[in-house]
Amino acid sequence: MDSFFRSEEMCLVQLFFQTESAHNCINELGHLGLVQFKDLNPGTVAFQRRFVKEVKKCEEMERILRFLENEVVKSNIPIPADFTSETIPVPRDVLDLESRFDKLEQELKEINSNRDTLRQNFTQLMEINHLLFVAGVIKHERFPAFEKILWRLFHGNFVLRHAEIKPHEEENMAEDPVKKDVFVVFVQGDQIRGKIRKLCDGFHASMYPCPNNAYARKEMRTNANTRIEDLRLVLKRTEEFRETTLTAAAANLQEWTSKVKKMKAIYYTLNLCNIDITQKLIVAEIWCPVSDLNSVHTALIHGSEQSGSSLSPVVNRIQTQQTPPTFNRVNSFTTGFQSIIDAYGVGNYQEINPAPYTMVTFPFLFAVMFGDCGHGLVMTLLALWLILHQEHFRKLKNELIDMLVDGRYIIFLMGLFSIYTGLIYNDCFSKSFNVFGSSWSVRPMFHPHGPWTNDTLHDSGHLHLDPLVSGVYSGNPYPFGVDPIWNIASNKLSFLNSYKMKMSVIMGVAHMLFGVTLSLVNYINLKDVALQFIPEVIFMLSLFGYLIFLILYKWCVVMKSESAPSILLLFINMMLFDYSSEGTVLYRTQKPVQIFLVVVAVLMVPWLLFAKPLLLYRKHKQLNTFGLPSSPAHCFSRFLSLQFCLSLFFGVKKAFFSLQVSMADIFVYQGIHTIEYCLGCISNTASYLRLWALSLAHAELSEVLWKMVLQVALRVTSGMGSVLLAVTFAAFAVLTVTILLVMEGLSAFLHALRLHCTPSTYTPDVAFGFCS
Repeated sequence: MDSFFRSEEMCLVQLFFQTESAHNCINELGHLGLVQFKDLNPGTVAFQRRFVKEVKKCEEMERILRFLENEVVKSNIPIPADFTSETIPVPRDVLDLESRFDKLEQELKEINSNRDTLRQNFTQLMEINHLLFVAGVIKHERFPAFEKILWRLFHGNFVLRHAEIKPHEEENMAEDPVKKDVFVVFVQGDQIRGKIRKLCDGFHASMYPCPNNAYARKEMRTNANTRIEDLRLVLKRTEEFRETTLTAAAANLQEWTSKVKKMKAIYYTLNLCNIDITQKLIVAEIWCPVSDLNSVHTALIHGSEQSGSSLSPVVNRIQTQQTPPTFNRVNSFTTGFQSIIDAYGVGNYQEINPAPYTMVTFPFLFAVMFGDCGHGLVMTLLALWLILHQEHFRKLKNELIDMLVDGRYIIFLMGLFSIYTGLIYNDCFSKSFNVFGSSWSVRPMFHPHGPWTNDTLHDSGHLHLDPLVSGVYSGNPYPFGVDPIWNIASNKLSFLNSYKMKMSVIMGVAHMLFGVTLSLVNYINLKDVALQFIPEVIFMLSLFGYLIFLILYKWCVVMKSESAPSILLLFINMMLFDYSSEGTVLYRTQKPVQIFLVVVAVLMVPWLLFAKPLLLYRKHKQLNTFGLPSSPAHCFSRFLSLQFCLSLFFGVKKAFFSLQVSMADIFVYQGIHTIEYCLGCISNTASYLRLWALSLAHAELSEVLWKMVLQVALRVTSGMGSVLLAVTFAAFAVLTVTILLVMEGLSAFLHALRLHCTPSTYTPDVAFGFCS
């Protein structure tokens, strides 16, 4: 379970295996997906590596496969999504596939070329067949301009006739049919005829000979029809042969693509390894999780057995001072949340992993902004549909659908949490549930105990329930969520506005404190608790923790609304040490407590700014006083750079200059961090008010859709009311899905991302675990 909350413990392993078993061993490691190969040839450029020719051959085969796939898709031939072949690619497969692909590409290009030539000839014959007594064919959209130029050139001294070609469906052999017009121009004189020919050439009009007598024209049509029938038969055979070739290629396209990608990955990986002088042994270094060393060894042995190698691979774990890569183990449920975290950045080695906590905080913050149990139920059902039919949706190969399928569990949790927050808000499609009965009662407001009479009901547009009247308020809050009476109250918006605004501040500060608390684990590993963690927590609790206390205290204390101080003004006066104005006292010892908290918070700033750099300077000075270290390894620590350690060890005089530069950088860096943290506490707390804004916006949009769309149809009592209700409900459903589920859901999702954490925010370099 420890690896679930932090990145895996990694180790550097040296591998030795025979050359003939390299493909099988690397293939098995690739399927295992738990290792990262280290480049043992960092000084060698890419085109000088041993297997660069094989990589280029694989890239050329990928180009041919893309060409084949495009041709298959254009011909509307289905490509099987699944293939059962699990053959391991070997070196001879490169030559076999290369020759096969080259032959297939040349054959297909020749077929396409012959087909295009046949189609061109067929089109010319069809145009001749439509000519009859006309002299040329031009594209339909070009004819108006052609006619205008003729009139301008010859001022009407010609006769022009034209008609649109409307071929039969079986004659339309082109993939992209083009509308054309046939035309004839009658003029006198060879000079004018030559000008018209040049004009036709400029408009790319096809011109055909037109015999002078009727018999010759009839003979020409007969010959054209005969050639058309012959070409139609040849085109049909060509299309059938092309379709047969592409169908055979489509059946193996997925397998070929997978095999070529595997071979390319294997050769790319082999370029990272070393080969001994005898060319029989390959040496590789990999990073892998310590807990999976046995699995790696087993995979190597299995690959060696498949290749028939006589020697088993050797696995040697080596010690190193290098920082291992970060590896967070995921499954189908956690991969979506881990992707969100990795999109911001990958944490350092062995740092705490925010993804497990994000599985709760992310959908919860989304639900705070999206809180409606009806909309949440629809979203949950959509997610369940994606989960149950994920394999079918993946076969569609649509980028948007793939994104939804990858985030199916995120959508599922967002829907469940939205149902929960919707019940808390007591909001379902802008309506409320009265499950436990309201804590407010209207009857006690009437005489003889209350001020209301029957005339009050008729004369007043709005009535005010007075909680001071006995029996109006029971004194017991609604057991779960918001009291349903607020749904019909005229001051509902004012109540929810105050409630959700304060709730957003409380959640925001709690969220940030939770993130800072999680960073404690990283501070403990770096022994930086007193220098970073303690002043950060004290600073935040002194100011914003106290702000939460004021909100909760004001909620809990019975106080008239007229005399209750404003939390905002109270907090501002606290920072200004202003206690002269009236209405700023909430409890007796407020003034000394607030002065103490502000002073403590101010003292934390120099603690953050100077404590760590001064301690670092002291360690440098002690090192310089007690002499040089015996080895670079003894000098190396988190306080000293490796460059400075090597300088001390080899007696370089520039060590002192490096010390001065690094100390200046540390002071600047620590100053930036302190300013960022202190100002970030203020700006991030205000940024969490988006929870309040989007929650109110979602609720108001839902209420507008109900009142202006569905409620109008429900009030119709005529005979066509049922038909109107059906049409209106359909419109209500479409608007609810498009506006509230899609647009508002996407908005809440993006704002939840904005408020959430990055892996680097759990390091001591950035104090916030969750930032806005």
